[in-house]
Amino acid sequence: MRVKCVLCDKINNIDDYSPDAKRLRNRPIHTYMCPECQERISERTAERQATGNFKLYRKQKQENDW
Repeated sequence: MRVKCVLCDKINNIDDYSPDAKRLRNRPIHTYMCPECQERISERTAERQATGNFKLYRKQKQENDW
């Protein structure tokens, strides 16, 4: 399956039966990022977290009493 990175527009081939290919076929909202872009983003995110000014807004889980 041919896929295009959303950041750098590089075209890659991935296996047709891989979980990433299935996710892209069945749910069009998911996008593909090449491994280089994904690594670059994770490194820069880690650098920002190390500064202490980075806030990650995640939804807090509510526990049920059931």
